[in-house]
Amino acid sequence: MKRPVNRRARAWAWPLVIGLICTLTWSSPAGADAPREKAGVGEAVDRILADPLLRGGAAGVVVADAASGDVLYQHRADDRLMPASSTKLFTSAAAMGLLGPDHTFRTDVSADGTRHGRTLRGDLYLRGTGDPTMLAGDYDRLAKGVADAGITRVTGRLIADDTRFDAQRAGRSWAADDESSYYAAQISPLTVAPDTDYDAGSVIVEVAPGAAAGERPKVTVTPGTRYVRIDNRATTGSGGGLTVERGHGTNTITVGGAIAPGAPTAKEWVSVWEPTGYAAAVFADALGKHGVRVDGTTRLGKATPPDARPLASHRSMPLKKLLIPFMKLSNNIHAEVLTKAIGYETAGRGTWDAGLAAIADWLKKLGVDTGSVRQVDGSGLSRMDTIAAGQLTELLLAVRHQPWYVDWYGSLPVACAPDRLVGGTLRSRMCGTPAAGNARGKTGSLTGASALSGYVTDADGRELVYSIVLNNYLAPSVKSLEDAIVVTLARSGEGRTEAVRPRAVRGGSTAGLECSWVKPRRC
Repeated sequence: MKRPVNRRARAWAWPLVIGLICTLTWSSPAGADAPREKAGVGEAVDRILADPLLRGGAAGVVVADAASGDVLYQHRADDRLMPASSTKLFTSAAAMGLLGPDHTFRTDVSADGTRHGRTLRGDLYLRGTGDPTMLAGDYDRLAKGVADAGITRVTGRLIADDTRFDAQRAGRSWAADDESSYYAAQISPLTVAPDTDYDAGSVIVEVAPGAAAGERPKVTVTPGTRYVRIDNRATTGSGGGLTVERGHGTNTITVGGAIAPGAPTAKEWVSVWEPTGYAAAVFADALGKHGVRVDGTTRLGKATPPDARPLASHRSMPLKKLLIPFMKLSNNIHAEVLTKAIGYETAGRGTWDAGLAAIADWLKKLGVDTGSVRQVDGSGLSRMDTIAAGQLTELLLAVRHQPWYVDWYGSLPVACAPDRLVGGTLRSRMCGTPAAGNARGKTGSLTGASALSGYVTDADGRELVYSIVLNNYLAPSVKSLEDAIVVTLARSGEGRTEAVRPRAVRGGSTAGLECSWVKPRRC
């Protein structure tokens, strides 16, 4: 199915319509001019959950005192629901606990065979361990390291060693129609990110209109690589939306439809097929740029010999810093890389099964009831993941006592903080309320599934933990209900709670996708 670059524009329309019919100020359920009704937390949250947006849906909500752990409110706390990207709370915390906040990923270049002057009579190995932050510039520096070692010719092959992880590239039950979307990119220990959001395993395709109607648009790819092929069938003119789509099992990206003369450049993030080959191709181009010729072909998936001689190495940022783009922007690929890295570090197997087993075991030791959890990936992209709000609350309470908690807490998006790497997926939500700059939480969005779990301080200065998981609704978005609950908590105090009315979420609703995944809008 072709998917236009502005294919989510219709999704944008729904929140705007809701915004026109909803009040633009937080108010009492009775209306802006009516006095606010004072109620307890339970009554206030119950009233919000009775909103027609959630009619026929399912909700799990828990509110607890962060210091004591006392549960102040719960609604179907044990019901297993799809948490979407709130699953990343489990994955990120387990990564900090099992890998450690200073964990880094290495990408190494080494050689076997013999040296004869500036010629290597042997193979060159590019070995990855999972770094999702590798940019084309990093591969360029590795290539420069080879040249600086005095090598200008390799008589053998370039071998891309991706054996740290298994060959399963896509997560369990990921949607087939998401295959070319960057947020569902394939997982490999060798990959390339096209930007400093570190969207590993994807390229950025830019389409600019031609000089006159009827001309082909100009298409460019970042990073510049021959690993993908552009089939440009689009025209400059009116009469149809622009489409950018990679064919299944190929790296041919077809650009179709039309772009209007004088229109701004359209950008689409597209996943590649086989990221190991993508990394090898980018590295090979960099070798050529630095005057290193490789006579042989490129081979994927062969392990580096233990006696290979090191030539160059790159080390990633530590995990405690990687958490920022990972959690703020809800990066699925980071979650899956960390899951497989956990499997390798704990069981010697870079697989989802090994990583998820270690995560479950760590959570259980932390005090989270994992007996009724089903987690099949690290990101929550799978609709098979089921976690109850009560279990997310158990995690949020337990991690407060971990030595790395400050770094982990700092990675959670902050309500109405405009900087993308501070506010993240909450940067446009709960503005103009006591929750702004106060509430932190991990969002989650899939079609018919929405979640928000984190921390907020009430009017008395008491820190609260909350978890909200909403499923099976037909409305385009229920983010306004999540916001209303958190704002209600932020306003509560002295044993009394002001019930507030949900309002439209500005910029935070994308009808089934995390807002940061809709790249042209870059929430």
